[in-house]
Amino acid sequence: MSYLHSSLLPVPKLRRSWTTEGGCGQCHSVQAALRSGLLPLGRDHIKNRKPLLSLHEGWTEEGVTKDLKPIMSELNKEVVDLVWGKPSGGGVSTSIFRRWSQGFVFSEHEQTALKQFEGGPCAVIAPVQAFLLKNVLFNRESSTWRQMSEEEQKMALCSTLTEILESACASPSTGFCLVTWAKGQSPHTGTVSKTQTQSQTQDMPKPESSQSPQEQQPTALAAEDLGFEQFQSVLHKRTVLSVSDLREEVLSLYQSWRGCYGVLLFLYSVILTKGIENIRNEIQDPTEPLIDPIHGHGSQSLVNLLVTGHAVSNVWDGDRECSGMKLHGIHKQASVGFLTLMESLRYCKVGTFLKSPKFPIWILGSETHLSVFFTKEMSLVGPESPSEQARRVFQSFDPEDNGFIPESLLEDVMKALDLVSEPEYVSLVKSKLDPESLGIILLGPFLLEFFPDQDSGIPDSFPVYHYNGLKQSNHKERVEYVEGTALVLGFEDPMVRTDDTPVKRCLQTKWPYIELLWTTNRSPSVN
Repeated sequence: MSYLHSSLLPVPKLRRSWTTEGGCGQCHSVQAALRSGLLPLGRDHIKNRKPLLSLHEGWTEEGVTKDLKPIMSELNKEVVDLVWGKPSGGGVSTSIFRRWSQGFVFSEHEQTALKQFEGGPCAVIAPVQAFLLKNVLFNRESSTWRQMSEEEQKMALCSTLTEILESACASPSTGFCLVTWAKGQSPHTGTVSKTQTQSQTQDMPKPESSQSPQEQQPTALAAEDLGFEQFQSVLHKRTVLSVSDLREEVLSLYQSWRGCYGVLLFLYSVILTKGIENIRNEIQDPTEPLIDPIHGHGSQSLVNLLVTGHAVSNVWDGDRECSGMKLHGIHKQASVGFLTLMESLRYCKVGTFLKSPKFPIWILGSETHLSVFFTKEMSLVGPESPSEQARRVFQSFDPEDNGFIPESLLEDVMKALDLVSEPEYVSLVKSKLDPESLGIILLGPFLLEFFPDQDSGIPDSFPVYHYNGLKQSNHKERVEYVEGTALVLGFEDPMVRTDDTPVKRCLQTKWPYIELLWTTNRSPSVN
């Protein structure tokens, strides 16, 4: 992946993708970026497709529809185009569809961690993991947050999926949509994929006697059993009108979520709950699919949709104007955060709403993958201090992240912070902050002048954890949390300097002088 900083090329188109062979690329939007050169592809693969979903008519007292009615083929095409795009060759790549064909499966080595089998679906799995950790760490009474029974896993996962669907719902009056199998069409009623490898079978949870043979093992990769065209043709949509009904329905579909297509069923549910037109209105480029048709990675719009409920393509705060075009960003504080390695290379700037979430959990974006960094230390996400507010406001007048503003903007910054802004006083401040008359005001001296010696309230050290769902990215290929201790200093101290690693560089975009001491011999991988 590559970003392009706005000071280098202020072009309104905001897309550049990155990937590695077999990797799990992500597409983070930036202040000014490039189209990656997607070819104008045909629509021949749409012509003879069966209906994607079946709508239900006739509301029941519980708000769940019963009677079936096929969706119009035009909506079928819109959903497929929005999710998968229009790949060359007339259809969705079998390899890409196979990589996305997995369920929400917990690691046998870490009872609160989800596994990812191949590159691609981290754009869904990592946000779900982040919200699941939020619920397990902060909404659960048990202190043993790393231990859960199968019933507790079921409740935690379904509660998390419900929360994300609630966030995505554009209008509660229209209800919530759940995409599931048509009656008798679930892969659980058929045979397990013959192509499922022995290692994948061994990774599956041990069956319980209370489960039917078809439900004992969620098939990890079974696209050969149900190809893309057939998958689209055997889905139905359930609609519920209330949050309570939504919770019950999500819980009743637990076996579908953990089955071989659970990730895609949930993705489709989020999309139809949000509304196709609403998503297209929020995406920077409406022709950009949520899943890249060439490499199979999820877009930043998809990540933002799951994290914030809005499919905007950018990670900055608020909206910005670029060449007469309004570019949409994040408009409120997120529950879980997002940091990216690309910011350390000055290719983009993540805004405060994602960088300082409500809970101390951050999705980390590398060039090829998404992982999760988290802690139980709530002081890291406490209320915004006056100095933090001043930094955010100052930086809003410095969109290119130069670390300074023209002195002509000083009065506007002071007014925005409700500081004394009489012309005579502003002139006095200018002369003090710009003694050499360079015509600029630096961020550091500005903060020292108005907000000196403010304690951030962050402890000197605290325990941290890192999650990576890909087993090949974990030690001994066991999906487990990597434990460590973080030191957040006010300055760079060579006595406690640790190795320069991708995860550290990513975190330094929020805490410039953070140091990390891991309990393992190697730093956790963000790829």
